[in-house]
Amino acid sequence: MTELWRLQASEIAARVATREVSAREVTQAALDRLAAVNPAINAVVQEMPEQALAAADAVDAALARGEAVGPLAGVPVTIKVNADQKGFATTNGLRIQQELIAAEDNPVVSNLQRAGAVVIGRTNTPAFSLRWFTRNSLHGHTKNPRNPALTPGGSSGGAAAAVAAGIGAIAHGTDIGGSIRYPAYACGVHGLRPTLGRVAAFNRSGPERAVGAQLMAVSGPLARSIADLRLALQAMAAEDQRDPWWTPAPLEGPPAPKRAALCIRPEGMNTGPEVEKALRDAALRLQEKGWSIVETACPPLREPARLQALLWLGESRRGLNAAFARENDPDANFVLAQMERLAPSPDLNAFQDALQARAGFIRQWQIFLRDYPVLLLPVSAELPFPDQLDVESPAAFERVIEAQLVQVGLPLMGLPGLTVTTGQAGDAPVGVQLIAGRYREDLLLEAGAAIEAAGPAIEACDPA
Repeated sequence: MTELWRLQASEIAARVATREVSAREVTQAALDRLAAVNPAINAVVQEMPEQALAAADAVDAALARGEAVGPLAGVPVTIKVNADQKGFATTNGLRIQQELIAAEDNPVVSNLQRAGAVVIGRTNTPAFSLRWFTRNSLHGHTKNPRNPALTPGGSSGGAAAAVAAGIGAIAHGTDIGGSIRYPAYACGVHGLRPTLGRVAAFNRSGPERAVGAQLMAVSGPLARSIADLRLALQAMAAEDQRDPWWTPAPLEGPPAPKRAALCIRPEGMNTGPEVEKALRDAALRLQEKGWSIVETACPPLREPARLQALLWLGESRRGLNAAFARENDPDANFVLAQMERLAPSPDLNAFQDALQARAGFIRQWQIFLRDYPVLLLPVSAELPFPDQLDVESPAAFERVIEAQLVQVGLPLMGLPGLTVTTGQAGDAPVGVQLIAGRYREDLLLEAGAAIEAAGPAIEACDPA
């Protein structure tokens, strides 16, 4: 019999709902797996066995009373440490926030728990959730369970590493510049960045987010199957009026033609041969499932990436830089210095110009995605980076940020993106990225499922 911690969320929920297994049994199996493998990878930095087992018992009790349970009944999940969870510190990887205890749950946590999910732990992030690597001065260094020489990605590196190692079937992540999509790629799992407004989120423990973050930051799921991403999105997207950006858009949109654009080198990005091979293989998988593929250029990403950095840094310079100084995390300090070097401080006119230009880029992308409902392009120009590459030197940082063009550019438009892992390239995971129009995650999941079906299933791994 397959070990319970290896099962997909959909299978766990079905077995728990029919009382074939208890939520407590599933949760205990997940906690045992956490204890067995987490010391090697440091993905989960806050464990909560007593709370998890109590939540599982509540699911079992509801079933015993004949009550309806949610679509994630008994499914073990993890929450990133930058999201409020009542009774726990919202550290965001910071020593200066280790006593910032949340008084109420972020809507993401509320909605997952309302759907019957069982939170088993909180996952690591770099300081300020800033990097595509995961190390900080409070919680330490997260390792990639598939290859410790490679980054697990960031900022949701703990989330991706946990799911890849079988610590929970679903992980919560956040994405303002690739922080779901890139860790999924680096750890060989799937990750969905939803449309702005699809998933409600709000941290009462902190001040209102600056406007750039409001327009670009989202929460979403990571998992080992597309079906589990679909299930997680269904739960996460429930209404919560604490988020003024939340939108009651249907999860299934009108039918669209099975037509996808393929862009190997967006705006001249130097895409590596292994990444190109993965893209062409994914395109072929789609063709074999009845999709038509057109290789073409895509709308702009370089200028959106520049404006994204301008907006984020323009706002951080108003107050967040003082927090950087108080935290004094060496990695964060180096990365911030490099970003400030590459993105000079804007005046008020430049800041307003950036917000104004955003509408034009959204328009270009909307028109393109009307003609090509799905776009297939790289997650990164390179295979997953050697761990800690970005802080080796200014030149190494520039190499990293150039490879991550799509990660940084896409959020300015608030569009959804999906990382689909497609296999291995030597000793590194590899995958592709799909983009669709606003609130068309259904198209991403449909195309992602077609790509997934033609490749090897993702298996949870023992840390390398």
